[in-house]
Amino acid sequence: MAALKIEGVTHWSIPVNDLNEAEEFYGELLGLTPKGRLGNSVMSCFNVGDHNILLCERSSPVDGLLAENGGAHHSFTVSPDTFNEACRVFRQRAIKIDNLTYRAQGFFTGRELYFYDPSGNRLELRDPTWTQGMPEPSFEELATS
Repeated sequence: MAALKIEGVTHWSIPVNDLNEAEEFYGELLGLTPKGRLGNSVMSCFNVGDHNILLCERSSPVDGLLAENGGAHHSFTVSPDTFNEACRVFRQRAIKIDNLTYRAQGFFTGRELYFYDPSGNRLELRDPTWTQGMPEPSFEELATS
């Protein structure tokens, strides 16, 4: 059998505990463009670039961080200035940080900041402009600069 020919991505879905809280986090903090709630009001659509993301409210909230999901996460590309600003804002708002990585080799190189949304989903901000040999300040250094 020949492989199917997928023509594009309609959307990715992220499960959340509280839709209102998630809309504020993804819209007001991360700056994704709100497109509106779907008819049943337990899902809210956001857009970034040419991608749609559905926030889907869980029927039963999950407690804790979801780091045990085998490294699963959602990654957003940002500019160097936005990356630095995110470090400052995340520190001010006490956003839970997983780690800051400087990746010199591999498929997705650059500096990567892993953090958690209010529902415990692991997210990443990636600045692809960072290359090996550039400075590697810590999260605290970036957050206080």
